[in-house]
Amino acid sequence: MSTPFVFEGIVAAPFLPMLPNQDVDWATLERYIDVIAAARPTAIAMNMDASEGPALSREEQLRILQLCKAVVAGRCPMFSGLIAGSTRDAVAWGLQLKAAGAEGFAIFPPFPTFLGNPVPSEMIVRYHRTLAQALDLPMVAFQFPKAWGPDFPPNTLRELVDIPQIVGLKEASFDTTKTVQTIDVARSLPRKLGILTGSDTFIYEAMVMGCDGALIGFAGTATDQLIAMHRLVRERRYDEAAAIWARLGPLARYCWRDPIRDYRPRMKEVLKLQGLFPHATVREPQLGVDDAERETLRVLAKRAGLI
Repeated sequence: MSTPFVFEGIVAAPFLPMLPNQDVDWATLERYIDVIAAARPTAIAMNMDASEGPALSREEQLRILQLCKAVVAGRCPMFSGLIAGSTRDAVAWGLQLKAAGAEGFAIFPPFPTFLGNPVPSEMIVRYHRTLAQALDLPMVAFQFPKAWGPDFPPNTLRELVDIPQIVGLKEASFDTTKTVQTIDVARSLPRKLGILTGSDTFIYEAMVMGCDGALIGFAGTATDQLIAMHRLVRERRYDEAAAIWARLGPLARYCWRDPIRDYRPRMKEVLKLQGLFPHATVREPQLGVDDAERETLRVLAKRAGLI
């Protein structure tokens, strides 16, 4: 791996526009990613859960990556989610994504093997070390809610930091206590490991607690405002940062409320309200929102200043 990637700031995980027949809307995707890239986030990550990575064919994922990298045109690095069920498959698939232009990876746990806790540290570390050696690009580990696993206990983080390609952790536990514990452990490590919140319901609060930024689906909208909020927190201008979150936070908390699986159709409705998506289509078996929820989203998006 050449120049180290500094894992901080806002890494946007955009959504994926689809046509009413559930095909990818390639023309809208091109325009939308140009809007995200214009805000100059730290990186853009496609083939993530926000962009329906688990519901996409591998051919679609490769084409999405190639198109987005061409649109971004060097304005920021292009990361890809790496979703696979075994170490062998993850290596082979990661090499294809790298050949298609991936400049880094967000490593999804290989489900169902990593379901539940505790997940043996040896299994987590061996998985990431093997991928790091094979792919040799910046890699971000992915801490899920404890009920899903894995939740990366302190000893696991201390072993992961020995893998030079691991530049950080997406801390998506949606648990404030776990977030603080992870930040504290990261501060004790022998080298910098960027901790970016993936908990969309308390992005501002996680930054104040000490997260280095956010790798977040909510940055699929209001990207520039989240970047400004992060900068203000770093400058300790907390009141100004809090004012941004006071507008955006209610919408994020509504979209990512239980059942959390419905955040994608909710956010696609927001993007449709903004005129960024012509349709709010999601790929089945995911369902769309009902009229009552659509109206609530309209009210919250208007209060957020997004429409």
